[in-house]
Amino acid sequence: LLMAGVAAWGVSLIQAVPDRQEAIAAVYGMSAAMPAIVLTSAFRGILEARHAFGIINLIRIPMGLFTFLGPLAVVVYAAPRLDLIAWTLALGRVLGCAVHAYYAWRLLPSERGTLVVQLSLLRPLCVSGGWMTVSNIVSPFMGYVDRFVIGGLLSASAVAYYVTPNELVTKLWIVPGALTAVLFPTFAKQIAQRDAQTWPLFKRAVQGLFAILLPMAVALALFSHELLSAWISPVFSNNSATLLQIFALGIFFNCLAHVPFTLIQSAGSPRLTALIHTAELPFFLVALWWLTYSYGILGAAIAWLLRMVLDSGVMFILSVPFLGQSTKMWINASVARHAALALVGFSGVLVTSVTLRTLWWAGIVCAAIPLLLRLGRPPRLRHSS
Repeated sequence: LLMAGVAAWGVSLIQAVPDRQEAIAAVYGMSAAMPAIVLTSAFRGILEARHAFGIINLIRIPMGLFTFLGPLAVVVYAAPRLDLIAWTLALGRVLGCAVHAYYAWRLLPSERGTLVVQLSLLRPLCVSGGWMTVSNIVSPFMGYVDRFVIGGLLSASAVAYYVTPNELVTKLWIVPGALTAVLFPTFAKQIAQRDAQTWPLFKRAVQGLFAILLPMAVALALFSHELLSAWISPVFSNNSATLLQIFALGIFFNCLAHVPFTLIQSAGSPRLTALIHTAELPFFLVALWWLTYSYGILGAAIAWLLRMVLDSGVMFILSVPFLGQSTKMWINASVARHAALALVGFSGVLVTSVTLRTLWWAGIVCAAIPLLLRLGRPPRLRHSS
């Protein structure tokens, strides 16, 4: 019903499109796919809860290919029409939903043959899902509002200089996203059983992300000028390279914060993260407007970085009670060494020589490799006092 309303609203917005009927059909096609997309998320959640990540990947790979090859086939063998492309993609989403449903049904316990409606589960599901929805609305809003502020206070060209490096660094979210899909059901089970392995798993997840992402983020920061010059143009690089350096630092913090965020969510406390994001919103909007007005797109990038750092710090602090540890666990030699390594890595942006920056980055890679190798050892259970 919701998507029917969205479709009607979308149709009202495209009355001025030259080929109106084609555009209207495309809107209905995309709207028809939304129920299948929502159900697919639910079925994928069942597969993740059963740790069937191999099946998920076997479905995701062909569906990802179909997203690009399906429209290509329509254009080549049928006609370059928007409505045909939209309905082809919608069909792919429906088929993907059916495949997810089939494997989710196979992995359900023996009670799957009996349809039982438990009204007692309705309230906790709505409460938990409601708070998750708050985070899923507020957080993306803060992720996109900066573009509108820049466009309103500065210009459309300034938005391009800002958005391009931002979109580049946010692709690193793929790494923690893949990890947290596995961590969520594992954390949920461990916390429910009060398993002592929760803290070692949490620590190893953060250390693994640190070792993997630090060389990537540092590379984006150290070679920001060269990357943007080769990708777009030297003129564009002169306007956006510094922003890419700031975004690389911020995304590094944010990716690490995915682990405590997932822990809090899996512990059944989405209300906590939702309240934090809601509390951050007014402060971020004020800082964003003031810094953008005073310093242009550089100020907007600084506001974004401050939000990333603050949000990450809060998430790590809030995760402490769920780990059965004390806040002092973040004050030790290991944390200091990791922080020093990150500081040294990003300090390489001050080096002007490309050769020296390459050697600098190679040193960070060499320092990160032992961290990854150390993760291959069996974890030691040790409780902090």
